[in-house]
Amino acid sequence: MTTSSVSKGCFVFKPTSKKRKTCASAEDYFIDGSENPENSRLRFQLFQSQWQDMKEEVQIVQDDLNKKVLDSLLEFIRKSVASFQSRADGWESRMRASEIPTAALVLGVNVPDHDVTFQSLSDLLRESVSPFVASVQAKECGALQHLMQKVMQRLMGGSVALDEDDTEEESGYQISELPRKGVYCTLSILCDWYQNVNKKSCIKSPGKKRSSSGPDFPKKPPLVVIFKDLEAFSPQVLQDFIVICSQYIQQLPLVFVFGIATSPSTIQRMLPHSVSSLLCIELFQSLSCTQHLATVIDKLVLTSKFPFKISGKVLKVLVGIFLYHDFSVCNFIRGLQLALFEHFFGQPLSALCCEEEEALAQLLQLSHEDVEKILQLPSVMRYVEKQEPQEQVKLLTSDDHVKEVTKNLLKDLCSYHRNFYPILRCLHLLTSSLPKFPLGRQIRELHVLCLENNVWENEEYESAMQLLRMLAKDELVAVLQKCLEVLQPGMTKTVKEVAHQLKDIIAKLKTLDQLSDETISCESEQESSSGKSLQKTDLFHLQKTLMEMRETRRNKSKTPYEVLRNHTVDYLDSLVKMHLLPPESQPLYEIFYYSSSATVRRHLNATPRTSIQTALCHPYYYLQNEALKSEGGTISRAAPDICIIYKLHLECGRLINLYDWLQAYCTVATAADGQDPDSAEGQVDEMKHARFIRAVSELEFLGFIKSTKQKTDHVARLTWGGCQA
Repeated sequence: MTTSSVSKGCFVFKPTSKKRKTCASAEDYFIDGSENPENSRLRFQLFQSQWQDMKEEVQIVQDDLNKKVLDSLLEFIRKSVASFQSRADGWESRMRASEIPTAALVLGVNVPDHDVTFQSLSDLLRESVSPFVASVQAKECGALQHLMQKVMQRLMGGSVALDEDDTEEESGYQISELPRKGVYCTLSILCDWYQNVNKKSCIKSPGKKRSSSGPDFPKKPPLVVIFKDLEAFSPQVLQDFIVICSQYIQQLPLVFVFGIATSPSTIQRMLPHSVSSLLCIELFQSLSCTQHLATVIDKLVLTSKFPFKISGKVLKVLVGIFLYHDFSVCNFIRGLQLALFEHFFGQPLSALCCEEEEALAQLLQLSHEDVEKILQLPSVMRYVEKQEPQEQVKLLTSDDHVKEVTKNLLKDLCSYHRNFYPILRCLHLLTSSLPKFPLGRQIRELHVLCLENNVWENEEYESAMQLLRMLAKDELVAVLQKCLEVLQPGMTKTVKEVAHQLKDIIAKLKTLDQLSDETISCESEQESSSGKSLQKTDLFHLQKTLMEMRETRRNKSKTPYEVLRNHTVDYLDSLVKMHLLPPESQPLYEIFYYSSSATVRRHLNATPRTSIQTALCHPYYYLQNEALKSEGGTISRAAPDICIIYKLHLECGRLINLYDWLQAYCTVATAADGQDPDSAEGQVDEMKHARFIRAVSELEFLGFIKSTKQKTDHVARLTWGGCQA
């Protein structure tokens, strides 16, 4: 390519596509540095497959949970549109017509989850109510002009598609161009635009038939404005906007949706009566975040549908972050995704963490190194130690025998999971209604107890069993009926036997009605006779008679119901001891369970100051660049300027001389450039000087130093102590 030309000019050469750098994919990161790339690729595919299944399950859960409140919101907006289109001449209807329909949606303090709810609401509105929906946030609407501009841009241009003709045919509405930033946005412009849009839709509707798949909007669809975070808006901006909109309510069918995180009283606090009287407010309450979390845990954790499991410690960390930090179900799901990724990335045998049939097929393709890794698992080592000497020799010398034994152990582990969760739910139903909730009010608390140790060894379990032995017949029958309902779907052979036993027990309890009535009548007669004997006696004989009655009741034979109740509780206790063993007791549990709670806590609940100090002292920890490796307390020459400045400031006292600090920095930076530090002694390059000033400013911004009035050429150090790895 030549650059010759008659006239002088600037020539631009676009780089070819071959020279462009491509970012490494997640799969490349998974495989990079692996001894067995095929195994790593398989684990990455399993991770993607299981995470996709979990995402679909989460989407179904969120749609079901939000369905009720979103359906109520849609019905409210439809009624508002109907009332706007069919106004009567009465005084009351005219007063209502001057008010803006407003839905106050209380979502709770789990602010990170609000975007999902509002996105679902916007999609539903655009599908069935109106194509004109605008969602605004406080951070982009600091002034009234900004709020007007954002609302008009999203109402007038929110439905623009790539193919405008198709959009017009489907919806019947033509979207105009977006208002330019230089144009002053007013509601009069919006009124003219809305009237033109309705006229064009009315003209086009007789000549063109709408496609059956297109949305069926009302004749004059409403203009819906969603305020996602009402508390964060400026009260004055919000008041001015509402007052202006109320002046155009006769021409524009406006509908507001207020997203509230705290309480409905926020509206009264932000809006005076003169402004709130312009709104027709209806309150909507979404499901609490704790109920949402319980449903997510029930669908993703307390199920044998997904092969991947988390240990009790990891579950406690995730739930603790939820309860004590953000109440965000979305962040809980991200933590679960992190645990899933870390498990498949760090556990080479996680290639077997899949469905039973697929795992058994994959087992046959394991190499000798994989078989050695199976034998090195702590649970398998304990299993081998319990075997006979001849069996131990076979396991340590024959790969085929190890694969055959592993095949049986995998089947047993899958059967363990299929029986574990139904029995766990039954135990929760039995104990969740007891006084003081000895085993926890939520099933996740009981699940953690069962994962960490033998639950029947706890004192709380013993007290729960004692309380169960005191249940009345009606209460016992009711709770056994609930247990029977839990055991019905997807029953295994063992669960079927348990369900059959519970049916027999319930039938026996129901046949005890007549016997219990006769027993009660006999006991009442005895108590009445003993009561009569107690009436005519002195204090000495009264004490003697009471002692005799106490001894008689102690030696009295139990009623048929008490015998059957004790038999039922003993049977349930045996089920718990048989099927609710902790996962650590099962060989190969490491393949399915992720137990590194410290990793999850470090990634999701990191302490900012510790992370900053680690990054400044050891940049290799985060950047993973081989050039940044250093030994002991030395400074790597390739380290960023701020890391060098930070390391040098650790060697200073309370006050740091800026000139000495600059000279020390130039010495390190000059050596990093491959020059002799002694040759440039006393001379400071302008570029290095600028880099030093920038690094010092960054360190001051992070809060490690500050300027001082004691000496103008010094800065004061604010932090003390060594750096941590």
